[in-house]
Amino acid sequence: MSQSIKFALRVVAVFFIVIGTIWILQGINILPGSFMTGQIQWAYRGGIAAVVGVVLLLVTRRRR
Repeated sequence: MSQSIKFALRVVAVFFIVIGTIWILQGINILPGSFMTGQIQWAYRGGIAAVVGVVLLLVTRRRR
């Protein structure tokens, strides 16, 4: 995997982690100010997004 592809995937992974964390916090009513606030399904979706981001980050860090 080329370095530019790894970099792009890492950026996407960090994006997923950040967005997932925001969705979790809004879903469990800690971060107010959105239609997602207090809606538990957004916490679940945020958890999935964050896990996808972590897995993607781990995949790009593997050495071959």
